[in-house]
Amino acid sequence: MRILIAAVGSHGDVAPLTGLGTALRGAGHDVTVAASGMFEELVTGCGLAFHLIPGDPRLLTASQQGQQWQEHGTSPVSAIRFTRLVSGHMREANASILEAAQQDTDVLLATGMAWFGGYRIAQALGLPSIGLSLQPAHPTSQFPTPNVTTRSLGRWGNRALGSALMVAGGDALDKSSKPLWAAEGMPGRIGGLYRRQEATRWPFIYGYSPAVVPRPPDWREGIEVAGYWWPRHPASWTPPADLERFLAAGPPPVFVGFGSRNPAGAARLTATVAAARRQAGVRMVVQAGWAGLGAELRDDDDVIVIGEAPHDWLFRKMAAVVHHAGAGTTAAGLRAGVPTVSVPMTVDQPFWASRVTALGAGPKAVPYKSLSAGSLGAAIHDAVTRGSYRSQARKVAEQLAGEDGTLPVIRALDRLAA
Repeated sequence: MRILIAAVGSHGDVAPLTGLGTALRGAGHDVTVAASGMFEELVTGCGLAFHLIPGDPRLLTASQQGQQWQEHGTSPVSAIRFTRLVSGHMREANASILEAAQQDTDVLLATGMAWFGGYRIAQALGLPSIGLSLQPAHPTSQFPTPNVTTRSLGRWGNRALGSALMVAGGDALDKSSKPLWAAEGMPGRIGGLYRRQEATRWPFIYGYSPAVVPRPPDWREGIEVAGYWWPRHPASWTPPADLERFLAAGPPPVFVGFGSRNPAGAARLTATVAAARRQAGVRMVVQAGWAGLGAELRDDDDVIVIGEAPHDWLFRKMAAVVHHAGAGTTAAGLRAGVPTVSVPMTVDQPFWASRVTALGAGPKAVPYKSLSAGSLGAAIHDAVTRGSYRSQARKVAEQLAGEDGTLPVIRALDRLAA
């Protein structure tokens, strides 16, 4: 079948889809990934077709609203406000997804912010579709919505908040695209996107491990937790020579990176990381990321500043990993079997940080809004000296090694074709 994967988001949202897309291609499907132009080389380098979605996701996190959202965390109100900010960019994105779906597509896989627009487009074109996500979003009594809080509101409260946010979020993301739907002769409202998805039992697959977050028993039929979709890297990638020399020159270092997050005050954050390194007495690999970290560290012989590097290759060589606790980076740390120090900023990051702690694979998280050289240095020292963190991380890594999160997606596609 000819499969279109619609992906609106950051590197962490798109990279796992290269692993899923590669597996689908191996199962005999033709796969196109629709994403921002900054990911074209990543997608095509893995042998997948690419369709351009206009816009640069870095501009959202660099905006004033995006900075406030990252610096101060989330609440139900701030989550809806940021969803409205993203909604302003969704009309062009949905127009591009619609264009791609009209070009020889048999099945549409809608991920992340493309959930609701992708679902609408598939319905209008009569295409089978499946929703995909890297973090739990459907309402459950077991835990509150990860994008908002980690504090339980009780069984009823957890589920009520999740339902309210799904309804409000779907309508907010859809609002800016109404002129597009009208131009295409599609209905302006279809009874609430989320409620319609639930009423039709729209198939939905989560790309994380049930060993990390078990499937809630109160989710309806048709919602699966498949296992992780591990990112692929272009076949042409080779490790930079200076990074290989650094790794060989001393004991395993500690990785520090904040991925696609773009916090204000990169120089201040770099200074905090440098002081924490000295306090913990470790070597470091600092990933510059979208924030441009590490410029002030280039003269430190115990630090190397790098650009992009595949986590599956890099993390196994680390003594520990320090990161923002995004879904994909958290998964990579667990897969590598090394301790994790989580520095969550916003959205679902505190949730994944709490899962690391609950699994015993790292110390208690150090929230970004209260980050200091002392707290980070102490957490790093704890992570690299307490053996229980490494042993628990290795146990989780063994569980993940026995899973293949792509198989449930392949089977779901087989059912659609039957």
